[in-house]
Amino acid sequence: MLIKNILSKTKISFSFEFFPPKTDVGWKKLFLAISDLMPLKPSYVSATYGAGGTTRDRTHNLVFQVRKETDLTVVPHLTCVNSTRDEIKSILKKYTENCIENILALRGDPPKDQTEYAWAENDFAHAAELVSLIKKHFPHISIGVAGFPEGHPETSNRLKEIEYLKAKVDAGADYIVTQLFFDNRDFYDFCERCELAGIHVPILAGIMPITTRNGMIRMAELAAGARLPASLLKLIGRAESDEYVEKAGIHWAAGQVRDLIDNNVRGIHFYTLNNSRATLKIYESLGVTDSVQLSA
Repeated sequence: MLIKNILSKTKISFSFEFFPPKTDVGWKKLFLAISDLMPLKPSYVSATYGAGGTTRDRTHNLVFQVRKETDLTVVPHLTCVNSTRDEIKSILKKYTENCIENILALRGDPPKDQTEYAWAENDFAHAAELVSLIKKHFPHISIGVAGFPEGHPETSNRLKEIEYLKAKVDAGADYIVTQLFFDNRDFYDFCERCELAGIHVPILAGIMPITTRNGMIRMAELAAGARLPASLLKLIGRAESDEYVEKAGIHWAAGQVRDLIDNNVRGIHFYTLNNSRATLKIYESLGVTDSVQLSA
């Protein structure tokens, strides 16, 4: 089903993101997680694409396997980096032939060893160009794009940042999925700035609970630079072990989700890290057993 149609028919969408594992053990763990989460009846699931397209084949394999073995709607990520227009068309043709009708279109990050990536010398310099190509050659595909409530790491000018986002929407994007955030005020401000800029597509909030101290440190070190509110740091600081860090992180994320629901968010996108436990605990803490109940 097209994501734009799902969003038009649901009060709130709930979706889960996975990444393609590197090992057989990882694949087994991932599909156990998917099996655990399927009873929650997600609106869709998405599959990430590594920096520079480094997981391209594994992403395709994950997408096709989910499509074949489940009744879930699956959304592959697709990036501009190290891809020609012909390569992108070939990928989209293969997806179309396998009844994959949705794409999350991203500029993406260059491989870590390409510190001076020459954007201008490649077929795509911006995600808006990728959106335009999809819209022109595969108009049946529903397209999502990324948003940054805390600001894009490479765009210090917040006015320009919203201009670039609007360019993606004007090119044909149907909805926006945000990067993770820990302060809902950042998300609400982002939504208001989108509204002022004339961006009226659904905006889905990206949520990732902290489950370990090392995980929190990694989030802070990401290029997108997750901002950790002082009250969250205090909560994590009181935890005596990672067992309690996980409980504190799930408690915080559940509070975010409840507040977002109370403020009529259009969708919530859980970054699962291929683990079902935290997402299941969030649902449990909200007193529901599936997305149908949660959106009622």
